[in-house]
Amino acid sequence: MMFDTRQIGQTATRVTSVGFGSASIGNLYVEATDAEARDVLNTAWDGGIRYFDTAPHYGRGRSEARLGAFLAGKARDDYVISTKVGRVLSPGAQLAEADSFINPLPNDVRYDYSGDGIETALEGSRTRLGTNYIDIVYVHDIGAYMHGIKNAAHMETFLGDGYERLIRLKEKGSIGAIGLGVNENEVCIEVMNDYPLDVILLAGRLTLLDRSAEEALVPMCLNAGTSLVLGGVFNSGILATGPIKGATYDYAPASDDVRTAVATLQAKAENLGMPLATAALQFAKSTPLAASVLIGTAEASMLTRNLTALEQVPPEGFIGTFAV
Repeated sequence: MMFDTRQIGQTATRVTSVGFGSASIGNLYVEATDAEARDVLNTAWDGGIRYFDTAPHYGRGRSEARLGAFLAGKARDDYVISTKVGRVLSPGAQLAEADSFINPLPNDVRYDYSGDGIETALEGSRTRLGTNYIDIVYVHDIGAYMHGIKNAAHMETFLGDGYERLIRLKEKGSIGAIGLGVNENEVCIEVMNDYPLDVILLAGRLTLLDRSAEEALVPMCLNAGTSLVLGGVFNSGILATGPIKGATYDYAPASDDVRTAVATLQAKAENLGMPLATAALQFAKSTPLAASVLIGTAEASMLTRNLTALEQVPPEGFIGTFAV
């Protein structure tokens, strides 16, 4: 399978329309072996994926290290990497688990959205990834969704000199594109009111279930020429599992209202002869602004199923069936 490539904003960076999200190879929720990580990355590569997203947060550097080891024997022009800034790693104690990542690398972590913090984070990422050039840099998890009342101070730091440092790094040619990697619409709108972005990695807010980005953020991106990369297309689980007992939405047990809404979506999908998970993937892929849709797992068989689902041609009337 080969995927088309799409431009990121007005930059020269192009990504495959399907990308690999590397949180799971950082041992998110479940520990994966190095061999399993290599296996799933090989499956992604053999399936035509050439865009790989990672972050220092994913296993406190383990995801980046595993991805770097996998890409080490491949020509640098043959793939695109995005990673994230905002968290700075430093040597620390070995933990059994941290932030839902099992057996992370022995690093401490601190939030730092300043220019110096961004450069320090990138230096560590380049070392783990084995490359001096990062195609896309996302500012990770800034916003009230993650930081609550502490976010005002983080925003002041980022907009004070963090953003300008990213622009300078882009002008120097050490990074290709800049954006935000977040789980909320509001912070994207806040930043874009005054500061141009090439791309936003938006998790969970433009999905079959949660289409809240369509109200204000999508028109804003269209007007500004800002691309979207879509993550969290299963809304942390429920669009893959269906409205079963224990299904998760937004990283927490789904409410009865959410499960009822998903049951309706599932019935519509089944009337079209497709599983709910396939409908969720196809919805994300059909979004006009989506430069890429991220799919991530540590299981090669699951990745193969998702790639097969994305390869399908959706039935006639697919989009209209799920119109709001």
